[in-house]
Amino acid sequence: MKRGPPSLKRPLIVKPLIFQLVTLLIACTFFMALALRMDSGGLYTDEAITPVIARAIVRDRNGALSIRETPELAKLRETSPDIWFVAEDDSGQNVTSGEIPSQYASLLGRLGDLSYAHLRDRSPPYRLSAVIRREIAPAGTLTILGHGKLTGVNLVVLLASNFIVIPIFLALALISLLVTPWIVRQALAGVSRIAKEAEQIDANRRGRRLSEEHVPREIAPLVRAVNDALRRLDEGYEQQRRFIASAAHELRTPIAILRLKIDTAVEPATRKLSADVARLSNLAEQMLDIQRLDAERVDENIELGALARRVAADLAPLLIASARTIEVQIEGVSSLRGDAGAIERVMTNLVQNAIEHGGRHVILRVTGSGFEVEDDGPGIPLEERERVFEPFHRLRPRSTGSGLGLNLVQQIIERHDGRVSILSAPEGGTIVRAEFGSR
Repeated sequence: MKRGPPSLKRPLIVKPLIFQLVTLLIACTFFMALALRMDSGGLYTDEAITPVIARAIVRDRNGALSIRETPELAKLRETSPDIWFVAEDDSGQNVTSGEIPSQYASLLGRLGDLSYAHLRDRSPPYRLSAVIRREIAPAGTLTILGHGKLTGVNLVVLLASNFIVIPIFLALALISLLVTPWIVRQALAGVSRIAKEAEQIDANRRGRRLSEEHVPREIAPLVRAVNDALRRLDEGYEQQRRFIASAAHELRTPIAILRLKIDTAVEPATRKLSADVARLSNLAEQMLDIQRLDAERVDENIELGALARRVAADLAPLLIASARTIEVQIEGVSSLRGDAGAIERVMTNLVQNAIEHGGRHVILRVTGSGFEVEDDGPGIPLEERERVFEPFHRLRPRSTGSGLGLNLVQQIIERHDGRVSILSAPEGGTIVRAEFGSR
């Protein structure tokens, strides 16, 4: 199964998370190593003793601090036989338990000035190792100085690092998962906009370029390269258009001279060439139509009903000469904005095709959404209904005509925001339908 194109969002989310985790682990390892290096290998008093002591401190009837032997405190005394502590409130009143080392005597009555400390002497048995913490107790807020259960710095650092690193990483991961997609969408908003602009560019909208405003700096070179490619395509198309226009203009004069000479000739064989010259003239005119289609942008109101009647009147001599009849049916009021001359050429071309390739009767019908030309001829096979719009494609190889007519019809209708389709007539024959405002 073929994998889709890679997404920018995944690396922008996953890779920063991995980087953050690695950075935090490195930082944690560094600080642990630094703490171990600075440590001389001794033991510290476990901070867990101060909450147990605080819950055992109460006040008697006189408001003095006293110690209540709780099960927690009794268990602590069992595990730490050499425990000692001082609990002091902010007024300097205190209560003690055990033998307080003389080195701490000067702190008594002033513990309220302290909030947190780890103390340790330089050599075993670390009798002077102590911890200072402020705790909330039944007797109020107390500052506790105590010695009890000893623990190594390794455990302290590991526990502290885990409690710090894990929440930080989880918070960063959550923020990245929630915020990064939004950041990526905002950063790539310019890319989405130029993608929509690119969808609007086609052969009928040449000269347009992709905007480089609000495009990420890294993508701007790609946008400039695409604009350069569009410019080169426009230049090539313009050269081709000028060549076709020049060729058509160059053909008109010799064709007109040749036609004049043939029309004034008296020999029947020579006069038969007139039809062939007429087809050459028609081809040159159609090539000019293509050139005018690209160069002109006419915007006028077109009443399809009036236009249909005029086309039928203009083609009346041709219909009479070929023993055909035409019927104009107005089934709805239809109008559009655009080039009336181009739409008239479309109607004329379709009616002429119906006269040449259809039966005896032609219907030019105006509907609410456009118009259609119906004939009672042999019809067009389903497999040929798309190909007949290709340039120089003929349904019957030896038929007359340039093969540009229906292709030009399709281009003109599409320039007017419409579409052309070929259907089967109810009684046999072909309906060529032009609908506007349906694309």
